[in-house]
Amino acid sequence: MKIFCIGRNYAAHAQELHNEIPKEPVIFMKPKNALLLNNNPFYYPDFSVDIHYECELVLRISKNGKQIRDKYASRYYDQIGLGIDFTARDIQDTLKAAGLPWEKSKSFDHSAVVGKMIPVSPEMDLRNIHFILKKNNETVQDGNSANMLFDFDQILVHVSRYFTVNIGDLVFTGTPAGVGRIQIGDHLEGFMNDEKLLDFEVR
Repeated sequence: MKIFCIGRNYAAHAQELHNEIPKEPVIFMKPKNALLLNNNPFYYPDFSVDIHYECELVLRISKNGKQIRDKYASRYYDQIGLGIDFTARDIQDTLKAAGLPWEKSKSFDHSAVVGKMIPVSPEMDLRNIHFILKKNNETVQDGNSANMLFDFDQILVHVSRYFTVNIGDLVFTGTPAGVGRIQIGDHLEGFMNDEKLLDFEVR
């Protein structure tokens, strides 16, 4: 399985990190060993002192596909949930400044947290999904899919132009503004349309 991630998909988040607003989806990938499931604790790695949370809506791919057309894109995912893209911001900043790839800051073990997934139903308004992340009972991110620069179908069309998508692949669809540091002892909870899907600790 593959983990596709979309960067800078909310204008306010791009601006808070002083990045340009993209004209097409920004894609990067994480390996399978980046997954952290079942609300298991996240253990703070010893190679960074500045790990940031980035809460995102996550899609599960349900059909194999390549060069997917826009009108069929919605047929290729069947579940949606919440995830956290952990980023070693200190390492990322150093690598970016040197013009080097920054996989070490984004794709390390357990950097892709995925919570409970919900079946996509016809009743869901995928263009109006509200989600929040709480850290120690305080809301730190408050997002809505309505504010995405590229919606779910546009993301899938773009990704599948370059990569074959397979059943079980995951797509992290971007994070809203409000990213910030975690530290050992933090308790993170994620809610999608008021249903809790994430609930784990940093150790």
